[in-house]
Amino acid sequence: MEVKGLVLSGGAGTRLRPITHTRAKQLVPVAGKPVLFYGLEAMAAAGIREVGIIIGETGDEIRAAVGDGSQFGLAVTFIPQEAPLGLAHAVLTAEEFIGDSPFCMYLGDNLLRDGVAGFVDSFRSGDADAMILLQHVPNPSEYGVAELNDDGTVRRLVEKPKEPQSDLALVGVYLFTQAIFDAARALEPSWRGELEITDAIQGLVDTGLRVEPHVVTGWWKDTGQLADMLEANRLILDQLETDVQGEVIDSKLEGRVVIQAGATVERCHIRGPVVICSGATVRDAYIGPYSAISEDAHVERAEMEHAILLERSSIVGIDRRIEDSLIGADCQIRRSDAIRSANRLLVGDGSRIEIL
Repeated sequence: MEVKGLVLSGGAGTRLRPITHTRAKQLVPVAGKPVLFYGLEAMAAAGIREVGIIIGETGDEIRAAVGDGSQFGLAVTFIPQEAPLGLAHAVLTAEEFIGDSPFCMYLGDNLLRDGVAGFVDSFRSGDADAMILLQHVPNPSEYGVAELNDDGTVRRLVEKPKEPQSDLALVGVYLFTQAIFDAARALEPSWRGELEITDAIQGLVDTGLRVEPHVVTGWWKDTGQLADMLEANRLILDQLETDVQGEVIDSKLEGRVVIQAGATVERCHIRGPVVICSGATVRDAYIGPYSAISEDAHVERAEMEHAILLERSSIVGIDRRIEDSLIGADCQIRRSDAIRSANRLLVGDGSRIEIL
């Protein structure tokens, strides 16, 4: 049975501003690779070959990064969504692309350690009308939540409940048959003005259709906020295997380190897990665990740890360690020779600044 893929990449990423003022949130790199690419690779690994990508205001950027999908072994169709009117609205927008096929819907800013192959295989061979992935979380009021009956079947789904009756959050991966389209068409907008996928799935439950829950045991991250992005970076880097293809001169490498071809590391102490991408240069620096340096970035006479430096940015001559940070593309961070008793700042919308 052919299963198609549907990846949602239309969100504005307001929780990651100012980074997302200039790029799609799904294209922010984690461990040296855009978040969206992990989802597309998971689709391909599950044997899915045709994938539709829902796009919005950042659609041109998504198109340019993904291309025709051949780099992932996929045939990709881009599906514009007129406005971010909810996940169920995105499903309806993709109905023509999906046709008669069952499909796997994947939120483009989510990461799953173990991918989706096992769930897709189970859905292919089973008779469920929908499958939802769940995980126990400490803060269920921030998610869509599933309440299960004693026999493990789904009783109720609630979007971001104020008083949650369950700690089982909906992971951003769903599998559906065509029944979801009728359920979505029957919806009225929620208090948020959106067509909620939780309400559509509840419609399946209420009409007696089979919604099969699966609890995810490996890690899952929604990378919508800085802390989540850094944690996802840590989790992926923890799976690294050492691979040094770039130039390393008079440097000490400890632990699992990836230095891609075209990168240069000179007179440095690199303590993994760390990834240094193609074209990056690192000189006279300390790069500590859980750091990712993107393409063509530059670090010199500086220290960083548990941080992500995006492409073409530079950190030069900083005598305090930079940590727990996400630094956007084309940024310059350097020491000023001026002696000041005040701080001079140029800060993007929604930023948080801590000065010691």
